[in-house]
Amino acid sequence: MPKEIDCPAFASEAASLKSNLNGDIPVSVQCSRFLGEEGVEEIQWIIRPEHYASFEVQLEWVHQAYERAVESMGLKMDTAIWRKFLCSDLLNQSELLKARPFSNPEDLSNTCAVSLVGQPPSAPAKLALWAQHIHDPSEPMRVSKQGDTLSLDRGELVHHWTTGLTSPNVEGAYAQTHGVFAQYDQVLRVNDLSLADHVVRTWFFSPNVDADYAGLVEARNEVFVQHGLTAETHFIASTGIEGRSSEVLARSMMDAYAIEGLLPAQITYLRAEDYLSPTHIYGVAFERGTRIAYRDRSHIFISGTASVDSRGDILYRGDVLKQLERTLVNIEALLDEVSASMENLQVMLVYLRDPNDHAVIREKLNQRFPDTPFEVVTGAVCRPGWLIEIEGFAVVINDDAEMPAF
Repeated sequence: MPKEIDCPAFASEAASLKSNLNGDIPVSVQCSRFLGEEGVEEIQWIIRPEHYASFEVQLEWVHQAYERAVESMGLKMDTAIWRKFLCSDLLNQSELLKARPFSNPEDLSNTCAVSLVGQPPSAPAKLALWAQHIHDPSEPMRVSKQGDTLSLDRGELVHHWTTGLTSPNVEGAYAQTHGVFAQYDQVLRVNDLSLADHVVRTWFFSPNVDADYAGLVEARNEVFVQHGLTAETHFIASTGIEGRSSEVLARSMMDAYAIEGLLPAQITYLRAEDYLSPTHIYGVAFERGTRIAYRDRSHIFISGTASVDSRGDILYRGDVLKQLERTLVNIEALLDEVSASMENLQVMLVYLRDPNDHAVIREKLNQRFPDTPFEVVTGAVCRPGWLIEIEGFAVVINDDAEMPAF
């Protein structure tokens, strides 16, 4: 039988890690692993510095710890398919990131999708790394990279990760979001994909979400209607959050994930309407969550989720701890719709409006989820009353011979 397996070399606590990393790299390394019945393994890492230093030094620490973590599991770097760098001052740090192949999204020799996002992690870290690896012992990874898109060929299915799309040469979030979608439409067309049928997950970043989110949403809503994405059909799992691009004039940036060959029968949209309202009630267009079923596993993408009720109202204004609890209740309700639980979460990203809330939220999450990799960053949520938002990725066992293999 397939099973979820621990990462015996690592733990969530930084102190327990240092001995495993020879005691000379002051970082924490959190890890989750899922091994399916067909032998394909998925690994998620969150790596962050635990001591103060310059960005260049911290980046070196992260790089060394990451290489050691991968090697300790008997893996090679070419099993990496996704790296997201969460950075405290991306405009000043992007040059250092792009100087290293492993953190340079423009390096075509780096067969991994790389996302650079300006979202300050908890101090003293100036950066945090979320890395995702896939290991198939039966065959080598078949990957290719074209522009901003990494493609992983798995036979029946081809997975496409696109990162860092911006359109800074036009004014305003509305026009820039249209420009981003125009670029992404070209990516989809090249691969004979469509927005409605193949795009599984998106992330939208705005450096001033309080001022610019309305324009971003208006443009996205218009694009969705053009492509047949409505409240009567379906939307796409998504996070829309404050975050910066390395392009100083960018008011909107998008990362996206699409699957070529995806079958309608593989897709389930999660609503949990006894707990959360449909998003279109307050004028936005995204799915609360999406499950993609494969032969031996299911992937569950939990969109950015906050303290909202079934009427779309913000709950517990001004109380971040109560908002945290309601947010977790909502995520649990979404997972329950597809017979999953919080224990199936492989990774979480936590967004906080107020950086002064980082310590108390980290403490609560460490207590409740000691074995789940997560990172806390500063990123204002799309409605000012929301103090916290959490997105997640879960994997659960599936047994359906009619589904394509992952």
